Amino acid sequence: MKYAALLAIAFIGGAFSLQALAEGDAQAGEKLFSKTCGGCHSVGENARGGFGPQLNGIIGRPAGTTTDYQYSDAMKNSGVVWTRDKLAAYIEAPKKVVSGTRMIFWGISDQEKIDNLLAYLATFQAQ
Repeated sequence: MKYAALLAIAFIGGAFSLQALAEGDAQAGEKLFSKTCGGCHSVGENARGGFGPQLNGIIGRPAGTTTDYQYSDAMKNSGVVWTRDKLAAYIEAPKKVVSGTRMIFWGISDQEKIDNLLAYLATFQAQ
């Protein structure tokens, strides 16, 4: 009986650990954002559109809708709403999600890096 209880606790704990890993590491995402995205995009209190749109509150936002950036027609007319899954797909292969996007980025194929970026961006939802 004790063995079964310990096994159940280990299984449940492992499941939560896997979920936490799947959600990403915001600190690692911050470093990756600085190197990979920060040249065009900004986040935080003073974020504004520049070479690319600011990304505060991106999760849940319809594509092409911030007022401080001039989007391509493809992005404005895409009908995309940036869910976590849609953003993950876009970070992996932008032109597959929004054909005709002006974003000059080949994508990231490493799912852990994508999860880390999304965890970091999620910290700016209330901005």
